[in-house]
Amino acid sequence: MSVSLQKGQKVSLSKDNAGLSKVVVGLGWDEVKQRRGFFAPKAQQIDCDASAFLLKNGHLTDKADIVFFGNLQHRSRTVQHMGDNLTGAGAGDDEQIILDLANIPAEYDKIVIVVTIYEATKRNQHFGMIENAFIRLVDARDNKEMCKYNLTDNYSGMTAMIFGEVYRHNGEWKFNAMGQGTNDPGIGELANRFV
Repeated sequence: MSVSLQKGQKVSLSKDNAGLSKVVVGLGWDEVKQRRGFFAPKAQQIDCDASAFLLKNGHLTDKADIVFFGNLQHRSRTVQHMGDNLTGAGAGDDEQIILDLANIPAEYDKIVIVVTIYEATKRNQHFGMIENAFIRLVDARDNKEMCKYNLTDNYSGMTAMIFGEVYRHNGEWKFNAMGQGTNDPGIGELANRFV
């Protein structure tokens, strides 16, 4: 049974899921529908990009530990991005990242899941133009949703979002629903927060 999380809530992934190995992290969002007038300029579609930062002792130590549309698979082959969705159109997950929790090397203690808006500053776009944003974790064995966090705060002016983190604690994997907006203009600047 899926748990609906609130901001800042933590949940164990291992406790009620014996033998859990692979988890699908699904992320979704919709553009806020704009009123279209005869003289209104056509808005450029918002291209959101999901990424995973693999941290050692809570820090990002190598840019090769960033899994995103430009690096779809971590060198350990335990974190895989399933590809870039350029429009966010359609129902369900817009982007997915698969975590092979059973085989992630022991030196990695945390995987931070973030979403940035491609060329947000140049296109004058921000998360206030996004609605119905969520992150959910699914057990890859049976495709059962374990938990879901719907972002409900007002993120107007924010160009990047730390959705949540999957982390090791006392030998088990947990998830922390974060929903922290930032003004970082791109993935590189957001990654610098974790160095």
